[in-house]
Amino acid sequence: MKSLPGSGFEALVRPHTGDLTEIVPTARGNGSAFTGIIQCARGPFFVKAVPNRPGGRRDSLIREGQVNPHVQPIAPALRWRAEDEAWVALGFEVIDARRSDFTPGSSDLPAIVDILNRIAAVALPDIAHDWAETRWDRYAGADAELFRGDALLYTDIHESNLLIGDQTTWAVDWAWPTRGAAFIDPALLVVQLIAAGHSAEGAEDWASGCQDWKAADPRAVDAFAAATLRMWRERAERHDADWIKAMLAATQQWADHRSLAVA
Repeated sequence: MKSLPGSGFEALVRPHTGDLTEIVPTARGNGSAFTGIIQCARGPFFVKAVPNRPGGRRDSLIREGQVNPHVQPIAPALRWRAEDEAWVALGFEVIDARRSDFTPGSSDLPAIVDILNRIAAVALPDIAHDWAETRWDRYAGADAELFRGDALLYTDIHESNLLIGDQTTWAVDWAWPTRGAAFIDPALLVVQLIAAGHSAEGAEDWASGCQDWKAADPRAVDAFAAATLRMWRERAERHDADWIKAMLAATQQWADHRSLAVA
């Protein structure tokens, strides 16, 4: 089928899908070579696939498959996985949901806070013990020690990944879960809410519905806000993209709210 990523891909997934009838690629791939809904004899399935080459994209997909049993029913269930010399693929259940709305006044905001609390309640699985969160370390110096912890972190918080259904809410695309300080997920929510139009104070008010935010050391939050601002400054210098500029502006607003002078 023309929408599949290669001639051998259908043969790889067929033992799990049966005959394929329709391929509906998604508009937003989140770093995968292929994402889409496969209509088939045994499905449908939402499928993610990457080339089977060493490196971040393969490692991310493998990690997503490993964490999935531990984050159900927060995440859609993984139904099968397939691998050959060319591809690694995961097949998930298909859910009926829409992307969430982070804007001020949105009726989705309580559900967004609730799903972060549901994620926070998941005990760190053994498989994640060595997945230490280090992405902010280079921007934090000695303060990076404040980001250590034993919480399972989701870290990919935005409107397209927190999905709203009639009865429940899901967190999808567990592309890079890590182990770290529990306040980090609520802190990432703060930045996203500011980018969606909230004031920094208003964003922190919503984050205060997260138990791990209320328990956080203010010094650690300040250090994380400063490190995040440095990170987005560096990205903005390298890439002239509107969404990066928006994240930089949001993080600067947050740092200003917390009275941080960030060099």
